[in-house]
Amino acid sequence: MRITGGIYRGRRITCPPGIIRPAMERMRESLFSILGDISGVPFLDLFSGSGLVGIEAASRGAEPVHLVELDRNKRETILKNISFVESTIRLYSNDVVKFIRSAKGEYGIVYADPPFNYPDKIGLADLVAKRNLLLPQGLFIIHYPAEEQKLWPESFDSLVFIDERKYGRSLLRFYRQEGENGDS
Repeated sequence: MRITGGIYRGRRITCPPGIIRPAMERMRESLFSILGDISGVPFLDLFSGSGLVGIEAASRGAEPVHLVELDRNKRETILKNISFVESTIRLYSNDVVKFIRSAKGEYGIVYADPPFNYPDKIGLADLVAKRNLLLPQGLFIIHYPAEEQKLWPESFDSLVFIDERKYGRSLLRFYRQEGENGDS
């Protein structure tokens, strides 16, 4: 797997052991093209896997970047993968829901790539909205299988659906944080 853009473009990273579904190169390129300039934007990568999306964000100027991955068998590989990143990047070996419930920081972008068989993706999005993890106008982006498309609501509290993109049997769904502190 390789970084598709930014200062670390072309750099290869290692895939950790265990079950992993790395974001397709085409999808990552498209995602970061949609996001545009993310210099200085705090970025949270939930279900980090290899750390690839978070590294991609750091490569394009996001800072700080926080990675959350529960599978401790992936920890060593992720730490090796992020070792060359010169900006602030940190790995949290934690359950995503527990992390969200205790998170104190606010992010400009929260990216979630749960396993396709993760049972409560919609509940996860709802929790991100309820915990006010996003700065005003911040984005929550979730990667999920196409067969779940009709399940997704237009909003979660102050998170409002703004876009969706399809990549094979995968979709990226974008929600924007409207107002301040949950006010529209």
